[in-house]
Amino acid sequence: MNEPHEEQGQLILASEECPDELFERFHKFSSYDEQIIRKLIAHGPILLRGGRGSGKSALLLEAHKRLNTGESNVFSVYLSLRYLPLLRSKGEQYENIFCQLLINKINQKLSVLGLKSIELVSSPSVGTVQQELVYLSSRLSKRIVLFFDDAAHLGRETALTEFFDIFRTISSSTVSCKAAIYPGVTKFGIRFDVFNDATVIDITRDERLEYFAKFFTDVIKARAANLLTKTSRAFPEVDLPYFLGRSVVGNMRAFVFACNKLHDVERIGFPELTEMLLSLSADYYWPLLEELTPKLGIYEVMIEPSRLIAEKLFSFAGQSKTTSVIIHRDILQRYAKPMEILEYAGFISRREASRSMKSGGRGSRFSLNLCNLLESYPGRRVTAEIFESWVRDKVDPAEIHASSSALDVTMPDLPEDHDLTILSYDINQLKVSKAYPYGLTDRRIAVLRENDINTVGELTDASDEKLLSLETIGEKYLQRIRNVVGQAVWM
Repeated sequence: MNEPHEEQGQLILASEECPDELFERFHKFSSYDEQIIRKLIAHGPILLRGGRGSGKSALLLEAHKRLNTGESNVFSVYLSLRYLPLLRSKGEQYENIFCQLLINKINQKLSVLGLKSIELVSSPSVGTVQQELVYLSSRLSKRIVLFFDDAAHLGRETALTEFFDIFRTISSSTVSCKAAIYPGVTKFGIRFDVFNDATVIDITRDERLEYFAKFFTDVIKARAANLLTKTSRAFPEVDLPYFLGRSVVGNMRAFVFACNKLHDVERIGFPELTEMLLSLSADYYWPLLEELTPKLGIYEVMIEPSRLIAEKLFSFAGQSKTTSVIIHRDILQRYAKPMEILEYAGFISRREASRSMKSGGRGSRFSLNLCNLLESYPGRRVTAEIFESWVRDKVDPAEIHASSSALDVTMPDLPEDHDLTILSYDINQLKVSKAYPYGLTDRRIAVLRENDINTVGELTDASDEKLLSLETIGEKYLQRIRNVVGQAVWM
């Protein structure tokens, strides 16, 4: 991103924060993505599953935007569930807050359309909301599609049961619910049957699929076209997008960071690729685990096992000179939460859920990101041989069988309850930094302190009206505050 939008470009890494005028420019969708968008637009409940920065929000927003273009027989609503009271509640309290959020969002759109006369009745009851949605569909003579973003949070699984109960209850022949969730989410609740109550779509961009290279070529052309003119004769220009996409196991957010790392180099050859991979490992992936730590609630204690497992896993793969590993299902069950965290953070990406192993039994096959992998490869540098091997995917996966000690890690006990640590952090934590590239300025932080807003939690709880009443904070900076708080508290 080498234009005036460079600072915005850092911010736009989260699609829900992208201004409408830039969304179309910076978001490209492959033929595989188009299939997902069509399913999101069509009738029927959908759960869109993917890790951090994989593009879930972009797909939900694109489907929502298409349904709102021109004449349509669909009434579409997009609702981000980045709302702190939801994280802090469960049971009936969660349902009440959720229902009120949904009603407010629907009524807001009806008001914009000049349809205030048919606004929904304000009620915290799920049953009432269900009836109101059916009534609204009848009055509009349209089917209703509800897009729920940020429905899952790795640190608080207790409320997911309530969410899926609501998801199931309000779904009907005229109301379709679509939601974004993370890999490994298993607490669907006893009433929600994931195989019958929704279709689960994994968003992982698999390097083995035909569209993979073209998709990342299109993204580079949209965001950083100059990279394609910098490749050395050591490898074809067409291999660069594939290699960068494969390096980050298809993750869009990490891909943008990879492009940014190469933005100022004069020529892209093996030394530059080596520096980029090792830099992402040191400055993006490992710090990401630290960034996640205060957001995980009771699972905060799982960060250290996750880090140890990652070190052992990449060391094992590096010694085997492979880019993917099959892990026996017994080991995956033992380390379910750390593996979920690593998959969420983009260290690994599941490519096959169940595959037979030469050593016996079955396991899941994971692709490993090449950034952390290079740290464990002999020589720690990209050579022509390694580049060719990685681009052509010529190496068989290694296996970690049931009795292997390759990933042995002591698992801690979970506390019964633990609020998100990030909420107690001083607001200085939100200053501009590597973790928060679009963070708050010293001047604005001073203004917040003068008005008794000293912690992330206090800033999160502050109403828009209160913040707008403060000196130097207008609508534009209010949005910046909400964006940086969103990055700090949510995943």
